Amino acid sequence: MKIKVLVIDDSALIRSLLTEMINSQPDMEVIAVAPDPLIARELIKQKNPDVITLDVEMPKMDGLEFLEKLMRLRPTPVVMVSTLTERGSEITLRALELGAVDFVTKPKMSITEGMLEYTDLIADKIRAAAQARIAAPRRAAPDTAKLAAPVSLRNPLISSEKLIIIGASTGGTEAIKAFLLKMPSDCPGILITQHMPAGFTKSFANRLDSLCQISVKEAEGGERILPGHAYIAPGDQHLLLARSGANYVTQLSNAAPVSRHKPSVDVLFESAAIAAGKNAIGVILTGMGKDGAEGMAQMKKAGAYNFAQDEATCVVFGMPKEAIAHGGVDEVAPLTELPKLVLKHLTENYARAMRV
Repeated sequence: MKIKVLVIDDSALIRSLLTEMINSQPDMEVIAVAPDPLIARELIKQKNPDVITLDVEMPKMDGLEFLEKLMRLRPTPVVMVSTLTERGSEITLRALELGAVDFVTKPKMSITEGMLEYTDLIADKIRAAAQARIAAPRRAAPDTAKLAAPVSLRNPLISSEKLIIIGASTGGTEAIKAFLLKMPSDCPGILITQHMPAGFTKSFANRLDSLCQISVKEAEGGERILPGHAYIAPGDQHLLLARSGANYVTQLSNAAPVSRHKPSVDVLFESAAIAAGKNAIGVILTGMGKDGAEGMAQMKKAGAYNFAQDEATCVVFGMPKEAIAHGGVDEVAPLTELPKLVLKHLTENYARAMRV
């Protein structure tokens, strides 16, 4: 059975282009197109699509308003098609909070080369969306006022010696937010690779920074990694962990994509295995594919302790499943429990070390 896709976009050119790309794949087909959400609403009832691609900025009805109603009345996997603008990235992040599975940027009409790569990208997103576990409708958290502070670790040595290394993909923006909201201001430094294109990671970091007790920023490269801070890989560069004397620092690389990803979770995890060894704690969250599986196995071999999100709470149980299969995971737990387990491991491990 082919994946049935409904394309919603006010541009006839984009509708035609997406239809051609999707129909070129053997396992999916466009069953209908709509220029606005009002027409789409009727088509959804008639055609019952498996996946919807939805333009971020729409006429007649705001894309977010339509998405919120859709998720409340007829939950369906949605891939947002976003503009590469600051406004576009903000709306896209809000759409992910409201239940969209993932997003792609709009194809550039002036560039013919790279269209094959774009076709592969959107096909991968649709396949992941078709497999996704659609969460119950949720309202976006308020952007103002940081939430109540989690419990402090109360031990500066834990925070300065240890590091938390996180990798995620499909569904990861919300999973990362849920994890970081539970981190106290004195937690170890955190490095994060989330599959996301350039232009979106800075908005993502700023959004998290406004909500979390810890400081969150897009990594710039060369900065000292501090407790109570999280550093997110820029959307077009690999993030690595490196040492500079007694300090840990961020490092950026413009090397080729790894496993078709840039930034790549494997690149971050492998650098953590080399630079931090047993001082690292790995966390692999929801995502399609196997990026991070090899790197997490290397982290474990180097002495790190690693966690994976469980299948029941993943949007797509791809990356955690592969990491488990590669033998790199020590504990599997629901997303709601992961922050508590990571902090518990930090304090208990430190207490054991002090008794030796």
